[in-house]
Amino acid sequence: MRPTELLQEIRKMRLEESFSIWTKRRITQEEVARMLNVSARTYRRNVDCYHNNGFDGLLDKRLTQVSSHTSSR
Repeated sequence: MRPTELLQEIRKMRLEESFSIWTKRRITQEEVARMLNVSARTYRRNVDCYHNNGFDGLLDKRLTQVSSHTSSR
């Protein structure tokens, strides 16, 4: 597993766990955001992505895209 894939999986697991805690109303979105070291707005965006696409929607697409720039040197 590449380091970027590992980081994606860790991020996904942390978001999944925090989302579970938040949906049970144990903590607020702001507290979850602080726990994940992101802004409350970023956490709300993550929640929206989750509702639209599931946990796969939380993956950082920048890390999984193949660059179209190729070197011909």
